[in-house]
Amino acid sequence: MPSDQSTWLIAVPNDGEAEGLLQELHTKLSHQSKSFGLAQFDIPSFKTGTLDNLVALSEDIPKQDAFFTATVARTVDTLRSLLNNDPSKLAQHILVDENNVDDYLLRGWRWNEGRYGAQKGLQEIVDSLGKEMTSIDNAMKAKLNNYNLVKGSLTQMQRKKMGNLSVRSLADVVSKDDFIHDSEYLETLLVAVPKALVKDWKLKYERLTTMVVPRSSTLISSDDEFSLFGVVVFRRVHDEFVQACRENKFIVRDFVYSEDELAKQREDLDMADTTEKELWTELLRLSRTNFSESFQILVHLKVVRLFVESVLRYGLPANYIGLVLKPDSKSTKKIFNVLQAHFAYLSPRSNRAQGKKGEGEEFVGEYQSLMDQDFFDFVLFEVPWIVN
Repeated sequence: MPSDQSTWLIAVPNDGEAEGLLQELHTKLSHQSKSFGLAQFDIPSFKTGTLDNLVALSEDIPKQDAFFTATVARTVDTLRSLLNNDPSKLAQHILVDENNVDDYLLRGWRWNEGRYGAQKGLQEIVDSLGKEMTSIDNAMKAKLNNYNLVKGSLTQMQRKKMGNLSVRSLADVVSKDDFIHDSEYLETLLVAVPKALVKDWKLKYERLTTMVVPRSSTLISSDDEFSLFGVVVFRRVHDEFVQACRENKFIVRDFVYSEDELAKQREDLDMADTTEKELWTELLRLSRTNFSESFQILVHLKVVRLFVESVLRYGLPANYIGLVLKPDSKSTKKIFNVLQAHFAYLSPRSNRAQGKKGEGEEFVGEYQSLMDQDFFDFVLFEVPWIVN
């Protein structure tokens, strides 16, 4: 049974009653569900080619279908990530030629003859669709990788500004006045002291080592966990003082004040932030465009697959009615049962059905991969729902 989270593309032989079929099905389905979409779906009269070519296509197209579907899904995931998983914003970008997906499928869908001439060979059409989808997939991957690199770099820079005073960047915490400058013998060290040990620090810091300048401890900043002090010591006792601080659970921050370096850090952060915003906009625009393109390519491949399967199923002449049905997810089983009952008359006409019922092990063996597909009396392929 097909999924209740997809729109169904259906093909049946055209016995000259397309309009009557649509009305009859609509009436029957209305008795089972109040919410569904049903419309006729144009299936072009492609060149059928040889039986061997059709069988080869029937085996190859499912692989293409899986790749196409995955490409569309990745594009949607990219949009979802860019838009912070906001359904209302996502719906504004999941559009096909500025129409929502349901309107594209249910309101007079037509084969794009200008781009994929129906008189070309089926293999040529499938190859053309595959090249376009591969190009879209490669462009998306390249742009996404570039964006992720810049975003990762920005996140790393921003992360340095977060956390408590024992780990965060001190570039925007300290100032020039907090340091002794241009001294051959003295230096200012920055020490992050746990809030619970501030009293200990004030009592001990002058005696942690020799050559600590008395009364030089200055509170620079505090947060919920630590207080940051500046203290002046002689350079010659730097390592000894650091070790003594470590033994007393005071954390000496490895920081050298440099106006040029701090300015460069701020400039790099501003540049990364600007670049990330620009790439975000570019990626959003590309994802929106590529969703529209890739979804159309996917649907065109589905139509080729409908045609190929219909010829193998029902034979020639290759004249089929296409239907597109969006079921109500709550009534999917009832809707499917209506279709099964309505098209039960097609069972004797299906070459696949006869083969499946046992015309010999040789037939089944040759077409085993085709026999493994879900089999109904009518041809059905699914277009997964993009936004639920």
